[in-house]
Amino acid sequence: MTTVPGDHGPLPVRIVGFLRPFVWLRMGWHDFTHAFGPSVLHGLIVMVGGLTILTVALHAWPILPGAFSGFVLIGPILATGLYELSRRLARGERARLPHALDAWRRGTRALVWLGLWLAIGATLWVALSVVLVWNFVDDRVAGLEDFLRHFVVMSRWWVFPVWVGAGALGAAIVFAATAVSVPLLLDRRIRLERAILTSVRAVGDNPVAMALWAVLIMALIAASMLTMMVGFVFAVPVVGHATWHAYRDLVDADGAPLRD
Repeated sequence: MTTVPGDHGPLPVRIVGFLRPFVWLRMGWHDFTHAFGPSVLHGLIVMVGGLTILTVALHAWPILPGAFSGFVLIGPILATGLYELSRRLARGERARLPHALDAWRRGTRALVWLGLWLAIGATLWVALSVVLVWNFVDDRVAGLEDFLRHFVVMSRWWVFPVWVGAGALGAAIVFAATAVSVPLLLDRRIRLERAILTSVRAVGDNPVAMALWAVLIMALIAASMLTMMVGFVFAVPVVGHATWHAYRDLVDADGAPLRD
């Protein structure tokens, strides 16, 4: 266990086995089936959001790559209600939709600020993607196949690698900062900076397990997109509930007081 003294450093974190993410998914599925209605609602909202982005992108191709990847960046904050449902189930309580809706009040200002920063980051990423596509994809795009061919294969050789590299860096930063910080903010009275530091420490102390966790999340996102967003109905709640269990596994939060 790693410990850092003081009120401003990260909370202690635990080392877990590298296959532990599969256990989190199993526990997430359990919570999904025991809070089915409100969990499915979260997934439906994300599905509708994804379809809306796709519909807009069909008429504005330059926003397509940034819009979808930017949408993923705000995923941790969209799952806030799911964390509350899992918190209730872990206490042996019934988990209902009003509990999920009340989750933002529990997280207070720190949770709102984190959501704002994620939204700003996602917006900047969309803007960067639009600039790259608009300026360096010269051919006329008539459909999705044309877009993929011109952006991925026939654009200037460095455009797509730069886009992928920048996206990977941004996603890694967001993942490290939010892997456990949102459920931690929901569960404990803790400063935003300390929650983020704890999340970064949890990722850094469990590099293999957390890399596997990131790969599993991205695989579920990709599979959901390939099913015309329908997969989000199941993937979003299962991953959201699993993230709560990841937080409980990884963080020794006894040093921070519980929220009411």
